[in-house]
Amino acid sequence: MSGIITTGEKRLVLASGRAYPELTEQIGNALGCDVIPTTAYDFANGEIYFRFNESVRGADVFIVQSMTAPINKWLMEQLIMIDAAKRASAKRITVVAPFYPYARQDKKHKGREPVSAKLVSDMYQAAGADRVMSVDLHAAQAQGFFDGPVDHLWAMPVLVDYVRQRIDLEKVAVVSPDAGRIRVAEKWAAKLGNCPLAFIHKTRDTSRPNVAVANRVVGDVRGRQCVIVDDLIDTAGTITEAVRVLFQEGADEVIVAATHGVLSAPASQRLASCGASEVIITDTLPVSPEQQFDQLTILSVAPLLARGIHEVFEDGSVTSMFDGEA
Repeated sequence: MSGIITTGEKRLVLASGRAYPELTEQIGNALGCDVIPTTAYDFANGEIYFRFNESVRGADVFIVQSMTAPINKWLMEQLIMIDAAKRASAKRITVVAPFYPYARQDKKHKGREPVSAKLVSDMYQAAGADRVMSVDLHAAQAQGFFDGPVDHLWAMPVLVDYVRQRIDLEKVAVVSPDAGRIRVAEKWAAKLGNCPLAFIHKTRDTSRPNVAVANRVVGDVRGRQCVIVDDLIDTAGTITEAVRVLFQEGADEVIVAATHGVLSAPASQRLASCGASEVIITDTLPVSPEQQFDQLTILSVAPLLARGIHEVFEDGSVTSMFDGEA
């Protein structure tokens, strides 16, 4: 079985960058196709060589790359893959970036700063991408940065289905780690039976990366099983501070649920010792053995991405995957 699905005159090609080929293999298994064979390696000076080993002429090509560290290398590799597909006469090229690169740099906090998320969209477009697919963008309005279709997939159904089996619906409260994520927390609360909602009031120094201070809980969490929901965990400073404040306010148990496990050091050590009973993430990014700890649960988003790719390939509705809410 090749890396191509053929439907009438249409051909789907699934291609993987080197950052996290295991995820692309799982997507291929869900789709029923192999990943197309490619050749990729680094030159001595760090430049990247790439080639498709089979024809992609006239094909609908989906190029999957997970933006893990070193993110700049893998972003450049994906751009080169897009260019190769374009020059090989692919009919349509879709960037599949489960974790969108530079997503947190979506606006200017101070003068003379870049809007790096917009720059990434511009580079995708310049390389030849026709559309973009990602999971749980840090800011939904970043979809407007790319001048073409953007398929914004939600990992919430995957996470909620798991969390629902872990909690007592009579005791649970959904907690946003800051005011900016309240909208998402509200959707979680609705899906968990309109349970109580709380958020952590925090302050952040924009001149210092990954530094935030949790000040107090807004909402009643005493005696409750709290589920903190966020889009990503990087160094885990925000999350572990939120866990600490929740326990100070009388929470019985704290569970953490997030889509993207960046887990930059010292995140794993912080999470393992913060008191959370479970930390639930998805596999949009690879998690090395050194990053894993006893309380960590990793859920697969390969079926979600495979369905999104299938809907795009068949000119179906990605929105229908989320009951029309996406």
